Amino acid sequence: MSLQRLGEQGSVPTRIERFFKKEDYWYYNTREGVAIGPFDSLSEAREGASEFIEFIMGAGAPLIPTLERYGRHAA
Repeated sequence: MSLQRLGEQGSVPTRIERFFKKEDYWYYNTREGVAIGPFDSLSEAREGASEFIEFIMGAGAPLIPTLERYGRHAA
């Protein structure tokens, strides 16, 4: 199911799969292109993504440009 995000207008854009497995560990991608992990299971990665979203929502808009600027350089 594709839903519009807060602030989006028009048709819903194509989304890439957020979660992926590399070797024996699970990771998730943020909107800014940062891969976060490793997690031992998909359910742990999903929980981590939910916690990350809660953190971002609490941190507010000023954090987003920082993630976009440095996220693609993260290891």
